[in-house]
Amino acid sequence: MSAETNAFEIMRGRIEGALAGIVPAGTDISRLTVEPPRDAAHGDISTNAAMVLTKAAGLKPRDLADKIAAKLGGDADVVKVEVAGPGFINLTLTDSFWHTRLAEILRAGIVYGTSKAGQGRRVNVEYVSANPTGPMHVGHGRGAVVGDALAALLAKAGFDVTREYYINDAGAQVDQLARSLHLRYREALGEVVTAIPEGLYPGAYLVPIGAMLAGRDGDKWLHLAEAEWLPPLRDFAVAEMMKLIREDLAALGVVHSVFTSERALVAGGRVDEVMRELEGRGLIYTGTLEPPKGKTPEDWEPRPQKLFRATQFGDDVDRPVAKSDGTWTYFATDMAYHLDKFRRGYADMIDIWGADHGGYVKRMSAAVQALTESKGRLDVQLCQMVNLMDKGEPVKMSKRSGTFVTLREVIDEVGKDAVRFIMLTRKNDAQLDFDLAKVVEQSRDNPVFYVQYSHARCCSVLRHAAETFSANELTAEELANAPVERLTDPAELALIKAMAAWPRMVESAAVAHEPHRIAYYLNDLSSYFHALWTKGAREDVSLRFLNENDRELTRARLALVRALAGVIASGLAVMGVVPVEEMRG
Repeated sequence: MSAETNAFEIMRGRIEGALAGIVPAGTDISRLTVEPPRDAAHGDISTNAAMVLTKAAGLKPRDLADKIAAKLGGDADVVKVEVAGPGFINLTLTDSFWHTRLAEILRAGIVYGTSKAGQGRRVNVEYVSANPTGPMHVGHGRGAVVGDALAALLAKAGFDVTREYYINDAGAQVDQLARSLHLRYREALGEVVTAIPEGLYPGAYLVPIGAMLAGRDGDKWLHLAEAEWLPPLRDFAVAEMMKLIREDLAALGVVHSVFTSERALVAGGRVDEVMRELEGRGLIYTGTLEPPKGKTPEDWEPRPQKLFRATQFGDDVDRPVAKSDGTWTYFATDMAYHLDKFRRGYADMIDIWGADHGGYVKRMSAAVQALTESKGRLDVQLCQMVNLMDKGEPVKMSKRSGTFVTLREVIDEVGKDAVRFIMLTRKNDAQLDFDLAKVVEQSRDNPVFYVQYSHARCCSVLRHAAETFSANELTAEELANAPVERLTDPAELALIKAMAAWPRMVESAAVAHEPHRIAYYLNDLSSYFHALWTKGAREDVSLRFLNENDRELTRARLALVRALAGVIASGLAVMGVVPVEEMRG
């Protein structure tokens, strides 16, 4: 997308131009911001240029602001310049500036908002990575949506993004999965199972997999010792669970491009290699940790352990990398995995984890710093719990008891798009209430409906316009030439300005790694549109979109409507949601 369609980049260029002769050439202006004022009454654009460049200019902030403001006041697109507070410069722009942006939005179409800000930098987004021990629950769904939307957002902002899933298939939990499958396999061969032994997975999802194994292999594994049947059944169980997980993710619209196996890393000697390397650098040593907080001498016994010097890289304590039996800890394998990502060319790594892993963030960040010699960057985004409800009443979940509500059941109940949208209506580190009844309500309080309704209303206007205008006249290319200068009502201009903020929203949300901002933006954008619709329907009929007595004004308003439909579709595409053209009750 051309920079001309980004109103804030246009004005940044003009502000930078105004600095010529005021600050020395070559001055670092990276801290200069160009953004909407917090209060719309202060204008359209605000910049901190005078405050961050005061030293370079050798002037007090207010004095520097006055000099910059005097230059900007001569810009043909600037109606008013005000210096406020410690030196903010607020600009009010002409209506024609915004009308030009509207035409550009129409010409850009669905790619509007696409940016080159990321400059093709490679980013690895690892998300979901649920243990392959059963179907995914709603909590996994939140991480899946946050990770997928973040990946799409980064791609929209010009980054080269890889979507990755880390298969945790090397721990004790997959051995228990294999034992649980063996039980269901014996059941399929006629054995009566009255109770599931403690520690095994009781879910009914393993029953058909046990039957599949029995159908394929007969009684081949029935009388062998566990040491003989456990490895092959573990591989079979993990493969079937991953097939189930991939199907559930596909139902949610999530497709990963890379799957990395923890077991393969361990078997390939990668963990051994990384630990030897760190030991050679003096970052692994044998030591004794202090007792954890809350422990007493009676229930804690100090013992020598292999420790990573995490405190050297900002962690609170050094961390064990080997268990008492000599095998590597989860942390050690995770260290090897992140180094593997870095060596594959991903200096920028984003991990989406459940909130229960919050205590793990510092040690992993310390590990990445050590392993990459501070060349790698790890950002961990934690997803808080999802409270699943139905008509305000909690829906109980319990993965261990086998009675939990699966993610797939929720998708089948309310649809992929409702699940994806609702998962992004709160910042990922805040708890989320997901009410099965409310997410399908056709009400203002349901953000899914509110945004989709605005798009459907746009489509409805365009359908009605097709009764008067030819198909060619309603194309974005033709409407970009409509007399949009006739859109002068404050509500119309407010809607254009909101649409013009989309490219900046893409860039700022991508840099902050906050895809929920897109849901907020679309909700705000929809509110501007619904306000204009209501104003035309109830207060001023001259604002209605279709005016049979003024064809050219109608064309201008159709340009506004088509542009809005495109911006909403662009935002929903980042969220992985399909825009609807008609709302059905």
